[in-house]
Amino acid sequence: MFNSMNYVYEVYKERSFSKAAANLYISQPSLSAAVKKVEEKIGAPIFDRSVSPIKLTECGRHYIKAVEEIMDIQNQFENYMTNINELKTGQIAIGGSNLFASYILPPIITRFTKKYPLVKVHLIEANTPQLIDQLFHGALDLVIDNSSFPDTIYQHHLYTKETLLLAVPRSFPSNQEASSFQLTIEDILADRHLMEDTPCVPLSLFEHEPFVFLRSGNDTRSRADKICQSQSFLPNIVLKLDQQVTAFNVCCYGMGVTFVSDSLLKHMPDKRDCYYYKVDDSHTGRSICFYHKQTKYVTRAMEEFLKTAREQSMGETQL
Repeated sequence: MFNSMNYVYEVYKERSFSKAAANLYISQPSLSAAVKKVEEKIGAPIFDRSVSPIKLTECGRHYIKAVEEIMDIQNQFENYMTNINELKTGQIAIGGSNLFASYILPPIITRFTKKYPLVKVHLIEANTPQLIDQLFHGALDLVIDNSSFPDTIYQHHLYTKETLLLAVPRSFPSNQEASSFQLTIEDILADRHLMEDTPCVPLSLFEHEPFVFLRSGNDTRSRADKICQSQSFLPNIVLKLDQQVTAFNVCCYGMGVTFVSDSLLKHMPDKRDCYYYKVDDSHTGRSICFYHKQTKYVTRAMEEFLKTAREQSMGETQL
């Protein structure tokens, strides 16, 4: 019964079918027929046509009141959508593991909130399986990870590339034999490990050292296993952990050799307790991506967050 409410409301405002028809750019007979159809559906007249100018009936007054309430709701929703699209309100939920939640996402979120202070950002820290589950069920809008999510379900947006290196405590005697392969934190920050003329260390030089690995199911652990297998190297694993950050901290305290990404080294506070080594293997390189479900509507907030992440990545690359 409210399908033609704009027609009825225009007649109410003008108190005239002819003036209302002119404003609506339709013929007066068409307008009269539309209003009559509404009245028939209601079962009572909206306008008293026996007087000039026409006026509302008792039923008409209730109808117009309902129309104005509907218009108010529509205006409120349109204002809300305008604010959403202009990022004057809204929220976005981002997920990442400890590494990303602690070191990668904070500068991106800071940059985003400076541009859009009225958009609330929720940061969720969890392991990769938990993040995938929350992303799949809609609890998260975006997830940043260095694992590969299925392309059939998730859309990926490349943030940056990273490379796995071997981190060895400076106190380990194997560093003496491997001295010609050593890289310092300054070398990593200068991307010396990415240069073709930088030699790769043989893992066999560390056969007598203890290793700290991540637990199975982690992408870093999977790659570490493949790197060792490709060199027929059997590491002496003395400790298994859940997070790359924790494994690296343990390594810095001298508990064992571990695999660490250059992105972690570049974002953590200066670490000079280890030597770093380039490893020759195709599994050392991987991508860090933001993911969202293919079927999810990409909001303006999501678009702008991804844009901010790209700007942050480009800025870090140029440093």
